[in-house]
Amino acid sequence: MYALGQFIPSDSLIHGLDPRTKALSVILLSLVILNSQPAAAAIFTLFLLSLIPVSRIPAGAFLRALKPALPFLLLLFGIHLLFTGGAPIPPFPDWRITVTYQGLHKGTLVTWRFALLLMSASFLTFTTSPSELVCGLEWLLRPLNILGISSRDVAFMVSLALRFVPTLLEEIRMIREAQMARGASFGTGGLRKRTRSILFLLTPLLNNSIQRAEDLALAMESRGYGRGARTSMRELKLGYNDFLALGAVILCSGLPFLLKGLLDSLHAG
Repeated sequence: MYALGQFIPSDSLIHGLDPRTKALSVILLSLVILNSQPAAAAIFTLFLLSLIPVSRIPAGAFLRALKPALPFLLLLFGIHLLFTGGAPIPPFPDWRITVTYQGLHKGTLVTWRFALLLMSASFLTFTTSPSELVCGLEWLLRPLNILGISSRDVAFMVSLALRFVPTLLEEIRMIREAQMARGASFGTGGLRKRTRSILFLLTPLLNNSIQRAEDLALAMESRGYGRGARTSMRELKLGYNDFLALGAVILCSGLPFLLKGLLDSLHAG
């Protein structure tokens, strides 16, 4: 089972790119995706889908990576659907809380954007090993050193947080199965019963997470981990493929704006 934050080894073209290239590409795509309209979102969707065979990662891995975020996406869609003013959709009446065309459009677009953000982040974690990700983020965050903030510490914390996602998901699955084997029910009963079931799930998850954090801290101390400059087994170096990849991302990011400007000029003429 694949999850966001997990590294999937392969010898694909994307795996061989410099981690700085992949991180910059994700940042650039995230910025333009957050401000994208349906036409632009469609272009970014096609672009990301075209990268799946290039990465040699199963398409199901991306769907499974989105699965944990599905409740959040549904909640996001529902909030915009029910609380956006506009013309009610028949047969829904014009109440204080109703379903409108504007809410349907906005909810779909915002949910679509966040799904694209998660998919682009999945490309970064699926194709970049933890050590490479730390090196790449450390290089990109070096301006923080001017403020007295260690770029390596920040990069390590970000990488650690991403890598803990699949671990926590696996922990939730194991606790849920253990409690179901003892008669617990998570999908039946009223709201109060379901809330209690979730609380019973969160308590051991919190305890196990704290224990894992303590074990990780002890392991790092026993291996002499400390602050300061560190060496890396791999020297980061941009290659021909990195410049091609950055060019492709920049072209894809600017294509919607170029098309919009062209259409506006045609309408004006």
